[in-house]
Amino acid sequence: MPEPQETPEGAPRRTHLAAERTQLAWWRTGLTAIAVGVGVGRVVPELAGTKETWPYVITGIAFALYGVVLIAYGTLRARELERKLGGRHEIDASDSMLLVLTGFGVLLGLASIALIAIE
Repeated sequence: MPEPQETPEGAPRRTHLAAERTQLAWWRTGLTAIAVGVGVGRVVPELAGTKETWPYVITGIAFALYGVVLIAYGTLRARELERKLGGRHEIDASDSMLLVLTGFGVLLGLASIALIAIE
């Protein structure tokens, strides 16, 4: 019977750090999508001087909503991965702070959607 291979000592730490980087990438992409939404929904119609702004507003809202979903999904994905990996490690921030930051990011994204929609 083959002997089980031992896991290198730093493997859980490296895996956890890689998961954190991935979560931050989801957040960066989400924040970028929100910024693109504000640009498309508010800035581009002003620069173009067009009278029909509704297509820009709809597209901007869609980008911002996409960004909100990315931020929320990135956090949910990271929490699920933590559960699969067997819990928290000593380098983790508190779970409640992560939820607060995610909630704040989602609220800012929704506020951006409101700013795009309100004329």
